[in-house]
Formats: sequence, structure tokens, C-alpha cells
Amino acid sequence: MTHNPKKKKIEFIGQFLPDISTTATSARFSLALAIPSQSQLQLKAMTALQFQPVEPPSPFLNSSSKPNKTTWKHPPYSPSYCSFRHLPPPLPCSASTPGAEEETPSRNYDSTATNGGRAIDGLVDRRLVVRLAWEKLLRWSRSWRSKNKADVLRRTNKVVVLGGGSFGTAMAAHVASRKSDLEVHLLLRDPSLCESINLHHCNCKYFPQHKLPVNVSATTDPKAALIGADYCFHAVPVQFSSLFLESIADCVDPGLPFISLSKGLELNTLRTMSQIIPKALKNPRQPFVALSGPSFALELMNRLPTAMVVASKDKRLANAAQQLLASSHLRISTSSDVTGVEIAGALKNVLAIAAGIVEGMNLGNNSMAALVAQGCSEIRWLATKMGAKPATITGLSGTGDIMLTCFVSLSRNRTVGVRLGSGESLESILNSMNQVAEGVSTAGAVVALAQKYKVKMPVLTAVARIIDNELTPQKAVLELMSLPQVEEV
Repeated sequence: MTHNPKKKKIEFIGQFLPDISTTATSARFSLALAIPSQSQLQLKAMTALQFQPVEPPSPFLNSSSKPNKTTWKHPPYSPSYCSFRHLPPPLPCSASTPGAEEETPSRNYDSTATNGGRAIDGLVDRRLVVRLAWEKLLRWSRSWRSKNKADVLRRTNKVVVLGGGSFGTAMAAHVASRKSDLEVHLLLRDPSLCESINLHHCNCKYFPQHKLPVNVSATTDPKAALIGADYCFHAVPVQFSSLFLESIADCVDPGLPFISLSKGLELNTLRTMSQIIPKALKNPRQPFVALSGPSFALELMNRLPTAMVVASKDKRLANAAQQLLASSHLRISTSSDVTGVEIAGALKNVLAIAAGIVEGMNLGNNSMAALVAQGCSEIRWLATKMGAKPATITGLSGTGDIMLTCFVSLSRNRTVGVRLGSGESLESILNSMNQVAEGVSTAGAVVALAQKYKVKMPVLTAVARIIDNELTPQKAVLELMSLPQVEEV
């Protein structure tokens, strides 16, 4: 019997294509393979991702073909690959179609098949690269966590929060939720608010709809709040901090770490919180951490994803604060640039007032973008002149906080600006607010600080003049637009 290799090859392929019985159907099936649809391309790519490279060449390669450096465990038409799920169905055809048996793929179809194959290869490569990059990131994350096991929270038994405003309350609730047996004490001045929190576990003034954890309590007694505390969160407005801290200085342990939530500059002295706290407590070595970044108290209470930064000259203290605060919905980065974090946090409040004025005057999106960009540059000029790192100004405590405060309606400082731009007086605006807009009092201090370091700050200076009622918003816009056209720096 004569050996026919072609017939044997056809029979071999036929066992994997049992539904194809006619030459016409085979031709149409070839067209279906040559011109895959988008969903077929994606399906083939996803299937190909499951194959692992092996060293031996494929047994399906002819002796005349050169094997690739890397081949797949399952060749393109092995039973594992050509299952019912992976092969596209044949195109419908009629046996009575004239010339059906003479149909062959044309050059256009061959070109399409080649391009389709390249598209599949490109899609597979891209998906493989993305998958490997993601897996590498997860491996790094697991490795980092195993080497940096947090024991700070385990050793912490008591935390005190100075001030019962919105952010102080939100931070107290967050820390309390990290550990059920952790004592969290709010030190307040208002006895009625203190009683309400202890009875109803709710700060009815700021968060009437939110229940506080049961391990949060309030008191007006500084000695009871501070005794035995492991960490102290300072959430008192900047302009009132010195007097408040001086009144409780005798109750503060010299080694108690202070984590400042307050942002701004003291009006008369131009001091930041890192300078105010040691001075008021009469302890130059009082451990200090600045906490800043784009964060609204309401969203923190709602446990929405948030990212902030802790800055301290003591790296160990910064890492301890990071471990104390970091959770599944709050990311904490560390920094040693205390000056950059504090200056950016103070000046962004003034810039937010400017952004609100633009919104209130309906000056448009172009104006808003130009103003915020100019304000960011002015903050960078002053901060770097004071010794801050440029990277800090473009990070969470700089650009991140600026974007949130300038563009979101929850911002108190932006709200002041919107109402000023709409024609309201500053006095009526402040009288109607139950929270402090730090940018109002910080604006004058910013201008004085800029003069001290010989930095020109047109936008922030204009805000200070509007707040001092020496310039109307309309006049300020005209004067700013009339400034010399200079090179961007």
C-alpha cells in the first residue's frame, strides 16, 4: 500500500475539526480563522496568557521551519488549545452555493490574517507586561509588610486630641477605630458639647449623623486627659494655640509627642505650629510631627480612601506616627521636610480664597487654572526660599492639598472666597460660619513673610488686600492682569 503523507496530515488535522465535513466549509472556516473578530482576538489573547514557555521546540514544527527561542506548552492546534471554547464557529454556508468548492482565501484575507496575528501578539505582550508589573508590585507590598510589622499601635494605650472641631473629631474617631481597647480623650472647652459626646457618642455640632466609637470620651479637665497619654493630636486653630497650650503646659509630659493637625501662620509672630508648640510649652525638645495632605473631615469620618503625610525631623517618630494612623482607608507617607509641609499647608488656604473669588465672580475656567497655577508657583518660591524641598510642594501636602482646597465646595476657605466674589462683606461671611477659615487670618502673615524673604507674591498679596477691605475683587483682577508680561519661572 502506497504511503501518502498528505492524506495522513489531513486525517490528523481532521480529528481536531470533526464538524467540518466539506471542502467549502473548510474554506469558510479558514476565512473565519484568518479574520478574527475583536472578541475572538481578546479571547485568544487571554487563553495565550495561560500558557507557560518551555525549552523544547514544538513537535508541530516542520523539519524545514526554524523553531523559535521560546515555544508554548500547547501548540496552536493541540487538543488543549482547540477546545470548543477557543475555536470560533464556522461561518454559515450552503452546499448549493455556486462555486463554493472553488472558494479560497484571497490576498486581502491573508494580509488581514497576518495583521490579526500581529494584533494578537501585541495584545498578549501588553497584557503580559501589565500583569507582571502588577504582580511585582504586590510581591513588593507583601515583602515590605513582612519586614515592617507595626507594633506601635499594640504598645499605644491612650491618645488625647486637643480641640473638638471637625477635623479633631474625625481624627479621634479614626484612631479609636484602629484599636477597640485604646482610650481616646477629646479635651474640650465647651461643657455642653463634652456632655453630649459622652452621653450620645456623637459630636452634634459637626457630625450629627455620625456615631463615635465607644472608646472615645470627652473632658474639660486637661490633667485627666493628658495623664498617661502616649500621643497628643493638636487640633486647636493656629491663632488660639499659644494661649491654649500655655494654659495646659503644666499637665504636658516633656516627652509627649505632639501631632499637629492645625495649618496656618500665627499673625503677629509669623510662626508655624512647629515653632508655636515648643515655645508655648517652654520645651524646645518637645517631640513634634506635622500631619497634612488633602483630607476633608467628613470624608475621613465616612472612611473614604484618603492619603496624607506626616513630617518630622525625627525619622523614628515619623514612622511611629505612620504606623499609628495608617489603615485600609488612610495611607500615610513620611517626610523629613517639616518646613515644606507646614508652609504649603498654611499658604494653600489663602490660595483657596483666591480660587473662590474667581468662582464667585464667574471668571471662567481659564482664569481659575491660571490663578491656581500662579498661586502654586508663589507658594513654591517662598517655601524653597525658607529651605523647603521642591518635591514637598508637588506632593500630597502641597499640590494635593491645593487641588482639594481650591476646587471642592466643602472647603471653608474656598467658600469664603466665593461669597467675597459674589459681593458679600467679610464680616457677614465670618459671622455666619461655625468653623474657622484659617486663610483669612493667615493672608496678612503670608505677605509679611514674603517681604521678610524678599519674594514677590502677586496673587496672595491681592487676597490679603481684599480681606483688609483695601481692594475690591474686580479691581484686584484688573491690577493682576495689568502686571508686566514676564518669563515663567
